[in-house]
Amino acid sequence: MRGLLSGLFLLLSVQIAGAQSLPDAANRASIRGVITGQMDAFRRNDAAAAFGYATPNIQGMFGSAENFVAMVETGYPPVWRPRDVQFGAIEDRDGRIVQKVELIGPDGAPALALYTMELGPDGVWRIDGCALLPSEKLSV
Repeated sequence: MRGLLSGLFLLLSVQIAGAQSLPDAANRASIRGVITGQMDAFRRNDAAAAFGYATPNIQGMFGSAENFVAMVETGYPPVWRPRDVQFGAIEDRDGRIVQKVELIGPDGAPALALYTMELGPDGVWRIDGCALLPSEKLSV
């Protein structure tokens, strides 16, 4: 019995140690600022600035700001030209920080953007991916 309890305690300790804490208020504001900054750069057609908000991993995948922006423009219209933006909760999903953002796209259709965020060694948050799903709240 004692061995079983020790094993359960060890398992629980490992799970707690592996869990990532959610960002504090200052980091939540920084995350929102990064996403808003990238959307503002898209709106200004400033490919270099928009690309600068992405992690080195994302930058490496696309190779250039122009390739990145072309992908967002064609594949992520609600992110490219949102009519409305509402920030939701920040969650820990499998050890990754994810910011939920409810959007109304240029066609008036709602979408939920899940921004995976990464804190770089320089202490700056950057976007490491974005998935679009059906909206949880907004409607046409």
